[in-house]
Amino acid sequence: MTQPTATAASRYADSLRLSVAPMMDWTDRHCRVFHRLLAPGARLYTEMVHANAVIHGDRQRLLGFDPGETPLALQLGGSDPALLAQAARIAQDWGYDEVNLNCGCPSDRVQAGRFGACLMREPALVADCVAAMVAAVDIPVTVKCRLGVDDDNEYDAFAAFVDQQVAAGAPMVVVHARNAWLKGLSPKENREVPPLRYDWAYRLKQERPGLPVVLNGGLASIEAVQAQQGKVDGVMLGRAAYHDPYLLHQLEALQTGAPLQTRQALLRALRPYVEARLAEGSALKHITRHILGLFHGQPGGRAFRQILSEGAHRPGADWSLVEQALAVTERDGGREAA
Repeated sequence: MTQPTATAASRYADSLRLSVAPMMDWTDRHCRVFHRLLAPGARLYTEMVHANAVIHGDRQRLLGFDPGETPLALQLGGSDPALLAQAARIAQDWGYDEVNLNCGCPSDRVQAGRFGACLMREPALVADCVAAMVAAVDIPVTVKCRLGVDDDNEYDAFAAFVDQQVAAGAPMVVVHARNAWLKGLSPKENREVPPLRYDWAYRLKQERPGLPVVLNGGLASIEAVQAQQGKVDGVMLGRAAYHDPYLLHQLEALQTGAPLQTRQALLRALRPYVEARLAEGSALKHITRHILGLFHGQPGGRAFRQILSEGAHRPGADWSLVEQALAVTERDGGREAA
């Protein structure tokens, strides 16, 4: 892989400080554009896309993104080195800044396809996949993994897995700091039931100070994120960024010193994008479903969600519905102080 310039390397490192996890059915193009407005410097990830889909599927639908979304990573699923290499080349051609290999998803469908979390038990195969992609592209090829699967309880096995991927060319690892249970737990339960072990990520970073380590799992508040400073290189938010998206904006402001904007101002900045997509034939509901949590815990938040949920699916729904929902937040809570 071509070595990045010092400036590019610095910019890449900065973008790792805050990122949004790849989440199936959630982090689509509309969601990412919204998150980019909230956190201009964060690193964003697509939903997982299987390598075969990238190669043979509708690339505009699967890979298309707004230029403003960058820095943006494509998360790939798969376990065939040649197919992953081909998919990575396509991703690079489409303008992605990173390719990330999924080694953490525990769903039955993923297991049946021999990818996702079950790859934690095949570190040599994962290393072959990483090496093939690294040889095929000039953008970073990274790995998102768990600590292990089922009753794996050996830190040394986890660390050895990471070391093999780094040796194969991965410049960074995202650690979802809990095990994945391949039997007996649903994907949702796999995000909640297995205990978090942040100490494994801390130890990995301490023993490998030159390796960028991004921590994922259970980070749902400013305090939880601030507690990671000095222990890892960055944090990756998942469900918290989706259900309480203003948290992203607050964290970005804390990290960069940029002034906080109001929720209303941030949402109104999305208007040009929304109207452009509506003009192309998109339905408002496909966009507004990602903004329902913007006023989480705020006066008028429930009415905001209700207005959008009930009205966005109706034929002809347009930006005026968003303004109607915003008006309720301004009436019930007063205009937020910046």
